[in-house]
Amino acid sequence: MSFLSKIFTWWDGATIGTSVFSALNGEHVGTDAQGNRYYRSAKKKTPDGRDRRWVIYEGANDASRVPAEWHGWLHHSFDEVPESHLPPAHIWEVDYTPNATGTPQAYRPQGALERGGQRARATGDYEAWSPDA
Repeated sequence: MSFLSKIFTWWDGATIGTSVFSALNGEHVGTDAQGNRYYRSAKKKTPDGRDRRWVIYEGANDASRVPAEWHGWLHHSFDEVPESHLPPAHIWEVDYTPNATGTPQAYRPQGALERGGQRARATGDYEAWSPDA
């Protein structure tokens, strides 16, 4: 990404200001499997006195790309860095898939307008509501 686009864009990685702030005030504490980098600052505190924590995304800024264990760390659910006490992965766990809302890959149920708007007719188990009843 060019230097000029780094100055003005916030939706694809970190801006120059965030990068400089992270370099001067942040302590890099870890990186997840997707390349997102996590920081904390002991110098600057939140209003309730806790250290500030943030993430710099590798690629598009999409909060759904933060794994659950790092989400808990970002929100002070626990103090330890997740990489130091992660449980082993289960066989049924799947890899991350990006949020497809608003894209051609988004889920569209039967009867959605994008799929022709045709849905199955109601069966006998449906009774219309009437205000007089």
